[in-house]
Amino acid sequence: MPSAEKISVTMTSDMLKVIRESVSAGEYASTSEALRDAVRQWRRRRVEAAERLDAVRARLRRSIDDPRPSLSENEVDARLNRLVEEVAATDA
Repeated sequence: MPSAEKISVTMTSDMLKVIRESVSAGEYASTSEALRDAVRQWRRRRVEAAERLDAVRARLRRSIDDPRPSLSENEVDARLNRLVEEVAATDA
């Protein structure tokens, strides 16, 4: 394990109660391990959110750079109406 640094964390009594209950139930060896796990999950969620945002940006960029001609409002309406009809037909 990399070198560790001790910090002080202030949290509500409800949050601390949940952590202590998890430790008492044997889910974690200590409150420190529970908090390290929480930070790992937080980091993972941040990475996943950044990856999703990158994917959205890439799709937007591909759409903007798409050389095909844009659809007119009437063409969009017609395609959407066909799609709605197809979905309604499969739900019936």
